[in-house]
Amino acid sequence: MPRPLRADAARNRELLLQAAREVFARRGLDVTLDEIARHAGVGVGTAYRRFANKEALVEALFEDQLDRMVHFATSSLHRVDTWDGFVGMVTAFSEQMAADRGLREVVFRNYGRDDRMAQIRERFVPAMEAVVRRAQDAGVLRPDAAPTDLPIIEMMLGVVDVFAEPVRSGLYPRYLTLILDGLRARPGLTPLPVPALTHDEFDRLTLIPPPPGL
Repeated sequence: MPRPLRADAARNRELLLQAAREVFARRGLDVTLDEIARHAGVGVGTAYRRFANKEALVEALFEDQLDRMVHFATSSLHRVDTWDGFVGMVTAFSEQMAADRGLREVVFRNYGRDDRMAQIRERFVPAMEAVVRRAQDAGVLRPDAAPTDLPIIEMMLGVVDVFAEPVRSGLYPRYLTLILDGLRARPGLTPLPVPALTHDEFDRLTLIPPPPGL
């Protein structure tokens, strides 16, 4: 069992994690550990004692973000109103993605790590699919929507905020509302012209560099 960190070491670790959250969210994952150390107000040597490299820091934050994603999905299953549960999951996930460029890069660019996508598939995807099935079984989500549509929607919403940021931030809720209205089951929906991506196709997409901002 690893020995607990001294109070000052634990404090420095938390400072680095918080600085990384802020810097990754704003600038993405291409920043260096040295830059994160400066943002945290600690020495570079201290940063490398707490984290062997930037990858170790990204991994620590990814675990925390994945926990939050799973929580969004599982808590949505307990909502009494099925549509509210679906909307709650999609909205929470959208807020998380819109606020965090680094997370978008991890999810949509994979950042060179097949094991991260494996963790998402194993922990988040089953919970998310359960929310989708529940909403479709209740007749509130259009039956031709697929679980793989949701990350694509999140990618679209991420582009909205990147594009509009120089003029106005926080525009994605407008487009999220338009999309949610299109996902809700009702008479007269236009049939979707092409099938959704398969899980295999989506996984392959994460290995291809995305458009700027993702």
